[in-house]
Order: sequence, then C-alpha cells, then structure tokens
Amino acid sequence: MMTTNSKIYVAGHRGMAGSAIVRKLKATGFHNLLTRTSSELDLRNQQAVFDFFDVEKPEYVFLAAAKVGGIMANNIYRAELLKVTLFMPLI
Repeated sequence: MMTTNSKIYVAGHRGMAGSAIVRKLKATGFHNLLTRTSSELDLRNQQAVFDFFDVEKPEYVFLAAAKVGGIMANNIYRAELLKVTLFMPLI
C-alpha cells in the first residue's frame, strides 16, 4: 500500500499530466518524490533506466512521460511521436 513515506518516481513530471500527478501527491502529503528531467534521465536509454532503478529503487512509478510536439508536429510526425513514447523502456 502506498503511504506518504513511499518512494515514488513520477516520469514526465514537467508535462501536463505529470505535473498534475506531482501536485496531487504533494497536496495529499506524499513527500518522497523522485523526478528527473529528460536531460538527467533519457527514458529511451534502457541501461540508464536500469541504472536509475538500481540506485533509487522507487516503490511506485507513475509514467506520464511522452514524446510530444505542437499541433503541427503531432500532425506531421504522428507515428514517430507514438513510437518513441511506446518504446520508452521503463520497467
């Protein structure tokens, strides 16, 4: 059961969904939150993700990370954005 002391990783904490998750967790008393920017942890790099999990050992993970673009990019690069998002190697 998730408690306010649980170690929680929120992937995509800067995005619309991820930032809402972080705000809600903080508002309900959760304080042991792990966040990493994409420059700190590239979720497309499987070894980097494994190393992060080995070191940090989060108990819970919220996956709100995605490859995004603007309206034009979403129309032009539909498959590419979806592919990158689906193949982020979080465990």
